[in-house]
Amino acid sequence: MPELPDIQLYLHALSSRVIGKTLESVRIVSPFVLRTFDPPIDAVDSATVVGLSRIGKRIVFELDRDELFIVVHLMISGRFRWDEKIGVKPIAKIGLASFLFSNGTLHLVESSPKKRASLHVVAGVHALARMNPGGLNLFEIDVPSFAHQLRRENHLLKRSLTDPRMFDGIGNAYSDEILHAARMSPVKLTGRLSDNEIERLFLAARDTLATWTEKLKSELADRFPGPGQITAFRPDFAVHGKYGKPCPVCGTPVQRIRYAENETNYCPRCQTDGKLLADRSLSRLLKSDWPKSIDELEGS
Repeated sequence: MPELPDIQLYLHALSSRVIGKTLESVRIVSPFVLRTFDPPIDAVDSATVVGLSRIGKRIVFELDRDELFIVVHLMISGRFRWDEKIGVKPIAKIGLASFLFSNGTLHLVESSPKKRASLHVVAGVHALARMNPGGLNLFEIDVPSFAHQLRRENHLLKRSLTDPRMFDGIGNAYSDEILHAARMSPVKLTGRLSDNEIERLFLAARDTLATWTEKLKSELADRFPGPGQITAFRPDFAVHGKYGKPCPVCGTPVQRIRYAENETNYCPRCQTDGKLLADRSLSRLLKSDWPKSIDELEGS
């Protein structure tokens, strides 16, 4: 799922292309993508985009008419594609919607057959605010606010970081990178964090997100993100998607915990004092044969 650096990259690429431009119409290709009916989708025809912003992982297009907003949630597999041509046909098979601008066409596509991406047309700032799950923006708070939010409930650290009601814009990939940078276990309980650990985590989170945002913008320059460029798996990541690969800090093979459709990646030496975290499927299968430490795993 696109996370904060990816969303900021889209906002950066979109701003020069759509702000101040006329949105002639929105062509809905898949009826499942449009999640609202009032206002109708044709209410945005011939409106001008006057602003771009985000609500968590949602991208918001602000229009110059009747306090109208278009809100797009890309979910896991949704992506944007920009075509300089005006009024081109939707992209076959994966097209969900096409935004026909006066200077080009913005396509909303999704490669997954599950079609989870969504598009809402919202009238009024109060209606827009109701779409906010309430997570705090790490760049708008200080350490005490961060600490208070973490300690509101006693949850696993990774769960708290990725909960959109707690913090906005952080998902599976960047939470792994943040926790590695902070040298903290993904399964440590937030109620057991010391003040020093919370400050270290806060600084690691802001630095990781800011560094990757600027890195992606620099790599792309003025180009629009193409297929494969908005991804949760990047060659320069430290641990996410790096199972079995050496940790860039200590060289220990990166480990993982699998659950549902996701997995958590971590370095056992840097983050868990050498302990291997129990993988639900493998540890249940191996039982007493499941190694308890990275030394035991490497010595077997």
